[in-house]
Amino acid sequence: MIRIAHERIGDLFAAAAVESRGPHPELAHRYVRLARRIGMRYNVRLPVEYRELYCRACSSFWSEGVTVRTRLRQGRRVRTCLLCGATRRARIRAAPRLSERPPSGEFRVAPQSAAVLSEAPSGPGDADQESEEEE
Repeated sequence: MIRIAHERIGDLFAAAAVESRGPHPELAHRYVRLARRIGMRYNVRLPVEYRELYCRACSSFWSEGVTVRTRLRQGRRVRTCLLCGATRRARIRAAPRLSERPPSGEFRVAPQSAAVLSEAPSGPGDADQESEEEE
């Protein structure tokens, strides 16, 4: 049931995104209310990407410039619902510096000395091969 609830919530938010740009934006608000009710009924938390798409006060789906105003102030993102006036503030995280993060697609490997590499443990089948080579 929980898996079905997650799928249904995802479908409702996708439909809300489509309807918010269509001729009936009030349907988007209805889909968000339904998704929240499903989450409450089955005790399922909404994923983070969905939590930032609606107003918690009036359950309206947020469309930038139409139903929500976003301002950046003092290291925070302030979003104001244009339907009910509720605000939500979130701290803006600083991006990691280039010197602190590893290059994308590459892993940093600690260099190993040649002595460590030459003393690699041999497997059980390796001992038989060495004894045959010595004979």
